[in-house]
Amino acid sequence: MKKASLTLDPAFRIGAVDPRVRGSFVEHLGRCVYGGIYEPDHPGADEDGFRADVLDLTRELGVTTVRYPGGNFVSGYQWEDGIGPRAERPHRLDLAWKTLETNEVGVDEFATWCRKAGVEPMMAVNLGTRGVQEAAALVEYCNHPAGTYWSDLRAKYGAKDPHDIRIWCLGNEMDGPWQIAHKTARDYGILANQTAKAMRLVDPNLELVACGSSNRAMPTFGSWEAEVLEHTYDVVDYVSLHSYYRPKDGDFASFLASGVDMDAMIESVIATCDYVKAKTRSKKSVNLSYDEWNVWYHVPGDEREWVTGPALFEDQYSLADAVVVGSLLNSLLRRADRVTMACFAQLVNVIAPMTTVPGGPAYRQSTFHPMRLAFQYGTGATLRVEPTGPQVDTPDFGPVPQLDCTATLDEENGSAAVFAVNRSLTEPLLVEVDVRALKDARAVEHVALSGDDRDAANTAEQPDRVAPRVQDTPVVEDGTLRFELAPMSYNVVRLATAR
Repeated sequence: MKKASLTLDPAFRIGAVDPRVRGSFVEHLGRCVYGGIYEPDHPGADEDGFRADVLDLTRELGVTTVRYPGGNFVSGYQWEDGIGPRAERPHRLDLAWKTLETNEVGVDEFATWCRKAGVEPMMAVNLGTRGVQEAAALVEYCNHPAGTYWSDLRAKYGAKDPHDIRIWCLGNEMDGPWQIAHKTARDYGILANQTAKAMRLVDPNLELVACGSSNRAMPTFGSWEAEVLEHTYDVVDYVSLHSYYRPKDGDFASFLASGVDMDAMIESVIATCDYVKAKTRSKKSVNLSYDEWNVWYHVPGDEREWVTGPALFEDQYSLADAVVVGSLLNSLLRRADRVTMACFAQLVNVIAPMTTVPGGPAYRQSTFHPMRLAFQYGTGATLRVEPTGPQVDTPDFGPVPQLDCTATLDEENGSAAVFAVNRSLTEPLLVEVDVRALKDARAVEHVALSGDDRDAANTAEQPDRVAPRVQDTPVVEDGTLRFELAPMSYNVVRLATAR
């Protein structure tokens, strides 16, 4: 059997894992809101119309932040439509997804849902068809205590206390020609700078995210970030990154290596941020918000136009998809020093780790499981592991390491975790880990997502067909931890250490 090796050493600390990397995304798209988090006629809906089973799964998954309300949707959104008595809220044509928006769920309902789910809201403002004044008014509505037009209106509509939203996205994918009122880097950078300043005048304690490129294949990738940040560097805290992956022409070897592309995008954006930092003589560092990422097959669902909550982009995720998601999670953890926020897209129904049946149950998709494992055990600090071992050939990326691996050490609770993906479709892999630098290290558990059928998927009828299985617990002998990875598998090996 082929063998790979790596070392766990507390001295090789990359950075603390920010809890906000365990974020998600709720957009007014398809059945994410209507029929997803909100289904008032469902037998399990609570007094506010929210599905209790979706709330339970959100908490089980370990999500910490949720981005809202878009996405492409936000670039045509009038947030004032979603406040006040529901019977008086206007119905609007959503030009982004060609659906009918009823505005039954708006900022107040979303803030209520976040409190119930135990997550932090991350709000996006419309910098497509709207701008400075509307964004500042929304901050005032959400965060100002009382005594002004917008804050008193919030209280009148039932939210006496401020929502106190700290994280704000300055638009969405403004480089994309598909975006309503998309802009050049110069025009967007100037508008984002002006909007950020006005928002901070309302509330100086905001954390602001500037739009980066919509993906690494954009023709302006790199130059977009550089120009936008030259306009906004002093007024923003993060720049966004977005990536979606799927197998092309049956090329599963490259698909399993998708993390190589994510790694490259992260490194490129870090380099661009630091270039602007040097050019502007700034003393602060701008970090990365990877606030859209996932596997997405771009297969449309219900093609009907101008209806509310059609079934759109409801991908049924396979075992192979779950392994790739695990690898993407490794990429996010690997640069914990700079990737300090991330949101998988989306939370429910739309390219999501959970799916609901209208009026029926909710179930976990295959991708739910690597997210839950990484969110639960990827705590503390990420360690630089630098594995060595065999490679696999891929058409898109050339030779790549067969082992994709990262590790975390949580000295506070005396635990460590190794997150390992075997990228080979056919070959198992023996992994040897030098743990001599970890005091009294012993293996606690090895769980794996693996199987012979890469297309296996969960359904409402078979909700546990793809799920983590406990493997034989590895042993540590002479300071070396050994365990085996099945082909095309995602694995978590947990250790206990002396504090």
